[in-house]
Amino acid sequence: MHTTSKLLVALMATVLLTVPRAFAQDDLMDLLNEAEPEVAKTDYTIATFKSTRLIAGHSLETNAQGVLSVLIGHRFGRVNEGAKEFFGIDNAKIRLGFEYGITDNFNIGFGRSTFQKVYDGFLKYKVLRQSKGQKKMPISMTLFASMAIISQDFADPSRENYFTSRMFYSYQVMIARKFSERLSFQLTPTIVHRNIVKTADDANTVFALGAGGRVKLTGSLAINVEYYWVPPNQIVSQFDAQNVHDSFSIGLDLETGGHVFQIHATNSRGLHEKAFVTETNGNWGAGDIHIGFNISRVFTVYNKNKVKARRAAKQANKAATAG
Repeated sequence: MHTTSKLLVALMATVLLTVPRAFAQDDLMDLLNEAEPEVAKTDYTIATFKSTRLIAGHSLETNAQGVLSVLIGHRFGRVNEGAKEFFGIDNAKIRLGFEYGITDNFNIGFGRSTFQKVYDGFLKYKVLRQSKGQKKMPISMTLFASMAIISQDFADPSRENYFTSRMFYSYQVMIARKFSERLSFQLTPTIVHRNIVKTADDANTVFALGAGGRVKLTGSLAINVEYYWVPPNQIVSQFDAQNVHDSFSIGLDLETGGHVFQIHATNSRGLHEKAFVTETNGNWGAGDIHIGFNISRVFTVYNKNKVKARRAAKQANKAATAG
């Protein structure tokens, strides 16, 4: 056999032996890949609402660990007070508040309101997070508890007054779902306990149901709505010559970097749970509307990732020095 023929035979033999082995390896790898299913991931829903406040009441959102929120709530007087009171602008009430993330899900907060000169503190804990994927959860849920003290003078200082009469408590379960990037909804069963009430016919413990929602218009603009329904026969006394009404508020959220600015119209004057749940005496039909706004600014006080990075860098420097 000629040398050329021998080379051709050898080349053909090499191809015949190599190609089936290559295809066999490919088939084996495909079988192995099919036998090993992809590990499912859990995707958690974020930014159900843009702020820790829906309008007057809390949203279920919590600050991340190490993040401090400074909140300023502002309510003017009633629009129907007319030009004499500059349509309510002359009679403003504010609340200055601070909220801090102990963990991503557990927050503490403190605030001071000029309305009734109230100091309030609260705890807020997110127990469920809406998610899909490996772990499916259709809703998010946050628990809330607060205690507050009225520091203004007693209405009747001549009688025997107790310090405990200044105190009241609020408890809420916030249940929310983000249906899409544009629509979120929250239900808020609420209990407000007042140590002292105006008459014996008033209930010390008041039950209410809050509901609210958010419709996102653009990347930074959204409409918020909030309503608190108080079942009848709990608050029967009158004050300011008007009966108590359910709190209803509607407003706009504008996000600008680290700020969230909320402007709204509401029939509630107060900025704490006792005030807007049990003491809303404004009537929308009569024009008892307060224009108000909330400003929220966040600051990162403690960044756990940066702390870990600094620790790792120090350890690496020590190891390099020791070597």
